[in-house]
Amino acid sequence: MRNQTIRYLIVPGWQGSADEHWQSHWQRSLPNSARVEQADWLNPKREDWVAELQRSIASDPRPTILIAHSLGCITVAHWAAHAPVESLRRVRAALLVAPADVERANCPPALQNFSPIPQHSLPFPSQLVGSDNDTAASAARAIEMARDWGSDVAILSGAGHINVKSGHQRWEQGFAYLYRLQSSIEQADRRRA
Repeated sequence: MRNQTIRYLIVPGWQGSADEHWQSHWQRSLPNSARVEQADWLNPKREDWVAELQRSIASDPRPTILIAHSLGCITVAHWAAHAPVESLRRVRAALLVAPADVERANCPPALQNFSPIPQHSLPFPSQLVGSDNDTAASAARAIEMARDWGSDVAILSGAGHINVKSGHQRWEQGFAYLYRLQSSIEQADRRRA
């Protein structure tokens, strides 16, 4: 990464991200990276997950890019709706990968307390990456969430839930979305300077 002062905060989804998950690989690869550690990965409670994300953001003064997967994306949207201004300012951008549609008919009961999904625009640049065959969110729903959140959107072909099960252990291609997001922040900073 060009900018060594940026902190990367990994926001896993339901059941966490195992060692072979791309989020774990990225955490080992990116400088200044940390992970939100939830107390209960199996029975997520929206208030607890949002509070832990807030603690993780508030604990470090550096500008932060969020890298969220699945239920982590929904956690970010809930956090952004109620976060203190100081914390919101700290987050420079978010990469939102395979957001889980917690409003879908076949949503696991453990995730339903994250519904409804916030529909407000996120107060920072964001890139949503979905898939045309993700069982956790259809391409149409991913596009709808991106529109609500003001995110740029990319729908991958046949990428499933963009996790280990769908063959995305290291997901090196995903770095292109992160770098593009970071470039747009740097360009905006230069324009403001």
